[in-house]
Amino acid sequence: MIGGAQPPREASVDVIQRELTAFARRARAAAARVHPELPLVSYTLLAHIEEQRGCRATDLAAHYLLDKSTVSRQIAGLEKLGFVERRPAPEDHRVQVLHPTEAGTKVLAAAQTSRMAAFQQRLEDWSAEDLARFAAYLLHYNSAATNPAPGTPPN
Repeated sequence: MIGGAQPPREASVDVIQRELTAFARRARAAAARVHPELPLVSYTLLAHIEEQRGCRATDLAAHYLLDKSTVSRQIAGLEKLGFVERRPAPEDHRVQVLHPTEAGTKVLAAAQTSRMAAFQQRLEDWSAEDLARFAAYLLHYNSAATNPAPGTPPN
């Protein structure tokens, strides 16, 4: 800020967009380092499957707004790596529910440890107040994505 003047809203939005894009690139690169055979999309799907304690492939496609064929290819890759297995649903044995295998759970745990260490290092010199403010801003930003305004396409 020069002379205490606030930057125009558009300039701030431009900086936010640019920095979130850089953040996403770093996230993809970090995911590639954690497990080179596991693309970010596959990692994200595996984490969601674990978080939900199992889910159907169609639920993944709906949740992430992905084409079913895209999810099917990612799941096939996860199965080939031994990170996901299919089990019959308890209420309907014709329905297949995806679950992480022991190897899948281990790769997620290793990734979480690695991610947490990277966050700790990157934020080590931030004050508690700055961290709390940043966390609140991220919650506010992400809540808008889960509750889009009418007529707004989902993210």
